[in-house]
Amino acid sequence: MLAPKKKISKREIKQDKLVENYFKVKNFYLNYQKVILGAAGAIVLIAFVIIFLANKSKENAEVANTELARVLKLYDQASYQQAIDGVPGKNIRGLKALVEDYGSTESGETAKLYLANSYMSLGNIDEAKKYYDGYSGDIDLMKAAAYAGIASCYEIKNDLKMAAEYFMKAANVVKNAAVTPEYLTNAARTYSLVGDKERAKKILDQMKRDFPETQFARDYDKYAAEFQI
Repeated sequence: MLAPKKKISKREIKQDKLVENYFKVKNFYLNYQKVILGAAGAIVLIAFVIIFLANKSKENAEVANTELARVLKLYDQASYQQAIDGVPGKNIRGLKALVEDYGSTESGETAKLYLANSYMSLGNIDEAKKYYDGYSGDIDLMKAAAYAGIASCYEIKNDLKMAAEYFMKAANVVKNAAVTPEYLTNAARTYSLVGDKERAKKILDQMKRDFPETQFARDYDKYAAEFQI
């Protein structure tokens, strides 16, 4: 005769389930521990790489600042070719090398604009436009300067419509009395040259209204007569 079955309590059922799950997890780990440890190692490695790159980025930015300060002395002296190429004998790296090595830093991005300006000053318009186009920094004044540089390249190539559009882009990026009135005036001038007198007048009126204390606003009548608007 069979012995009566022992009634299993809910607690014992839970304990059995817990033991069963433990062995499942243990077996899974034993079977796949290489994969698990490899993944954990990869996560740790990624974390170290991120920390390393962040520190490296900071270090690169500091080096780029120092290098840029050295080469800008040549730029300020209008030694544009030397500013582009650098002077190895004096431990001065050129703007082109700075852009190639530190283009991801803000100083490297700023170096692009000085490099573009240098090419522009030497009459190499295509190279100038390439580096104006390549600016991708976060400083609005520099973004505006890049757009204005592109506008000047188009104007030299006699593409006045594109020049006008880029002068307006420059004016729309930043509202600064030191530069925006000039961008607006240049936009008005180039729009007038392509025959869009109405738009030219609106832009010149905007310049006078938004920046009434500037010399550009005081010369409004002179510009209006010159642009025939």
